[in-house]
Amino acid sequence: MNSIQYEPFLVGLSYVISVFGSYTALQLAIAIPQARTWAAVIGSVTGASVALGGGAIWSMHFIGMNAADMGMPVAYDPTLTFTSLILSVIAPAIGLFIVGRSDGGPWNLPLGGILTGLGVALMHYTGMAAMIMQAKITYDTTLFAASLVIAVVAATVALWLAFHLRGNVQRFGSAIVMGIAVCGMHYTGMYAVRMEHTKEALPATGIALSPEYMAYSVFAVTAVLLTLLLIYSTWKAHRTLRVDI
Repeated sequence: MNSIQYEPFLVGLSYVISVFGSYTALQLAIAIPQARTWAAVIGSVTGASVALGGGAIWSMHFIGMNAADMGMPVAYDPTLTFTSLILSVIAPAIGLFIVGRSDGGPWNLPLGGILTGLGVALMHYTGMAAMIMQAKITYDTTLFAASLVIAVVAATVALWLAFHLRGNVQRFGSAIVMGIAVCGMHYTGMYAVRMEHTKEALPATGIALSPEYMAYSVFAVTAVLLTLLLIYSTWKAHRTLRVDI
């Protein structure tokens, strides 16, 4: 059975960072189609994918994981946790590049959405596999499939929004919706969890800090990074405007 309980404040915090990351990514993504050199393309895609994948998706995921009370101590395998972070950045980078630098073909958005969504889902379940605890995890098949569908749909919508919005108010409103979609995928995947307690001895190699400490630390570091990216995006936009004038 899924007997996971949640700390409401940390759930709220996971949503806030997801919205902040989504808004920052939308601000950065508009530079991708306008980039005139490959260095500029790579820089723009990297910035937007770090904000979207690392900020809106992975940080939300990790804070959400620590918001969950599994009914037992939980540690995290550092290798799998780091792998999930890398996947969270690579997946949207692929989608942002495919859609942002496309020739407008009808298959670019669906392809980018599918690859990004499945990559995000892979990140989520890799992060779940990183949990070290005295329980065996399986998943409800229907809810597992639903989480994949939500991930692909959310990724497709996010990629469309990234290149079709121009106003700040529109981007902020879209970030709110994107935050709901990202959280929807994560918590659907968490709700799919079925735990069977075991008596196996746990390895002493995992990261085992208090859930609150890890959640607040990730939130603080991510918020600072997103703020710096947002400042850079604003500076670059003003600089480009002066050059064009």
